[in-house]
Amino acid sequence: MIVQGYNPRTGEPIGEPVAKTTDSEVDAVVSAAATAFETWSAVPAADRAAVLEAVADALDAESDLLIATADGETALGVPRLTTELKRTTNQLRLFGEVLREGSYVEATIDSPNPDIIPPRPNLRRVLRPLGTVAVFSASNFPFAFSVAGGDTASALASGCAVVVKSHSAHPGTSRETARVVTAALSAAGAPDGLFGIVYGTHAGVALIQHPRTRAVGFTGSTGGGRALFDIAQGRPDPIPFYGELGSVNPAVVLPDAAAARPEELAAAFAQSLTMGVGQFCTNPGLLFAPASLVPALGNAVAASHGGAMLNERMCDAYRSSTDALAAGDLVTEVSSGDKPADGWSVAPRLFTVPLAVFADNLEKLTEEHFGPAGLVVTYDDPADLLAVLPELPGTLTGTVHADPSEHELAGRVAEVLRRVAGRLVFNGWPTGVAVAWAMHHGGPWPSTTNPLHTSVGATSIRRWLAPVTYQSWPDDLLPAELRDNNPLGIPRRVDGVLGTH
Repeated sequence: MIVQGYNPRTGEPIGEPVAKTTDSEVDAVVSAAATAFETWSAVPAADRAAVLEAVADALDAESDLLIATADGETALGVPRLTTELKRTTNQLRLFGEVLREGSYVEATIDSPNPDIIPPRPNLRRVLRPLGTVAVFSASNFPFAFSVAGGDTASALASGCAVVVKSHSAHPGTSRETARVVTAALSAAGAPDGLFGIVYGTHAGVALIQHPRTRAVGFTGSTGGGRALFDIAQGRPDPIPFYGELGSVNPAVVLPDAAAARPEELAAAFAQSLTMGVGQFCTNPGLLFAPASLVPALGNAVAASHGGAMLNERMCDAYRSSTDALAAGDLVTEVSSGDKPADGWSVAPRLFTVPLAVFADNLEKLTEEHFGPAGLVVTYDDPADLLAVLPELPGTLTGTVHADPSEHELAGRVAEVLRRVAGRLVFNGWPTGVAVAWAMHHGGPWPSTTNPLHTSVGATSIRRWLAPVTYQSWPDDLLPAELRDNNPLGIPRRVDGVLGTH
């Protein structure tokens, strides 16, 4: 049994197929990773940082081959993939900074106090790595959310081992990326088996079920993510499953903004909607706007271009779901863009519906159409939005466009959007997720399985760590992060006071 890559531009096979991983091979890969974890988790953070940076350098050095391979399997284009690979290597380097700064372990010390009730012993708390992490690659980001992406980078940084389940849409890219990562880890002195990869749907299930897998990171569809989440929770020993799933990313345009800059807003919306042929997790699929903005939006989408979807299944799903939407009696199709004639190509499509109809059919009309499809919900009174927005399903982002005269109203809209969204954008568009300390890429179900955590940014490392408190241990037996003299010089909270002490 094999996993075969395909060229989305033609629908034809591309590259050499990869053999699916058997149960015994999954066991060998996970067992090797679990053994390597024992060594890797004890490596000082600064040394782990140097290893991650060596992996980043190796990926950059092989960028031409990696980008060409990914373009053949995804049709995402060389410019987009060049940027994405650089984002991927920058993620690895960011976690080098996180490790050297040190606050990610949340070192906390309470001095003993026998005179309070109850008496307090010497307590020292720190976050420690969980073990072997299973990482599921995303279809739409063959680098940044795949083999060497953010889940892998943050898990390795935390001190965990990683086993990746390759996505079937880009097996050749996965194989080449894994080759570079494995060689770079070895050359940098990381333990053998620290990083592994498996192929095939069945291998992914076996990976989650393996008793030495301790956590899972996933980026993909709501249906697939929910099925794997249930497997992780159905184990005799349930394990954390951090899934980034579906998101409609509502955007609200307030009346004064719509009147002041209709063409600008429409052009920027269409660009964000169709970016990556709508195959971003943050494309704005739902836009609330005055009816006066619809003509400009329709013209902008009509002038836009579609392209090849990542695989045949996604292409078929987009075509069938948008065709069904157009054939129904709830919405009106405003316009559509063009598309290439060959392969798994689709056209952008824009629909509109009045707010009252949308509210009465909210569950149906908030279904995600993965691809370049948008629904404009028209309203007359912005106050009516405040009752509808909190009923939206959980989403990664919420956006508000407002003129200065509307700041008070924008604040009220943001207050209701924050109940359903993990990131609030003002006078911008949600596509483009910065790799930074303050980024939160998460949200309530179904956008993620756990709204407390992010899959992008420095704090994504927190998913692979769990707290341990050391009570009354002698200083020389404590982890370096908790010793009296703070030999690593990291930020710590001592007796309630945060500082480098």
